[in-house]
Amino acid sequence: MPLAFESFRLTRGSMHMEDISFSVAEGELFAILGRTGAGKTLLLESAAGFYTPEGGRVLLYGTPVQDIPLTERRIGFVYQDYALFPHMNVEKNIAYGLRVRHKSRAEQEEKVRDISSLLSIGHILKEYPQTLSGGERQRVALARALVLRPRLLLLDEPFSSLDPATKKSLYEEIRSIPRKFHCAVLFVTHDFKEAQTLASRIGIMARGRMLCIRSAQELFTRSNDAELNAFLGLEDA
Repeated sequence: MPLAFESFRLTRGSMHMEDISFSVAEGELFAILGRTGAGKTLLLESAAGFYTPEGGRVLLYGTPVQDIPLTERRIGFVYQDYALFPHMNVEKNIAYGLRVRHKSRAEQEEKVRDISSLLSIGHILKEYPQTLSGGERQRVALARALVLRPRLLLLDEPFSSLDPATKKSLYEEIRSIPRKFHCAVLFVTHDFKEAQTLASRIGIMARGRMLCIRSAQELFTRSNDAELNAFLGLEDA
């Protein structure tokens, strides 16, 4: 299993995460759905091994993620603001992870060329981030993460700053990533439609707790949990 949370517990500032357990299979696109402040980004960062759990474990292919050296984890992370380096052109941004891993120039060029072709950004390799559209910046950030062939890809609100037309054009590309790259994808969103459109399963978070995990088809099913029903807009009239 690429990723598993087992009775995970962590406190950071005012956010207390308690008893979180779920797993993401290879080839799966799993969404974490919740309002701002639910703990979604903290959960992603925990999946990447940024924090040591106060209880429970985070496993990457069966091994506690903290026990795996950073350069060997093969985790790609795309933040909401994309975190592109403004002083580097697109080509150097994409190749950054390859350079810090001391890959040869020839290997860097080949891999950047391949991933750029796959994401249809080969024509902007010499451009700088500040000159790009939102959709282009999104593709560059994805390319920088995917060029390292991650086993796990983490996406933090990947479409929040994009217009509806650009979102729609990127949905199919995101859906194809698990198949093309043989990886698991975990992404967080506050958008119900986005979660249903992209994910096979959806975990609903509130106040650091996982309220439930449902298939996309079952998302709007009433439960005995009043908080969950309220979040889904299923309150009694």
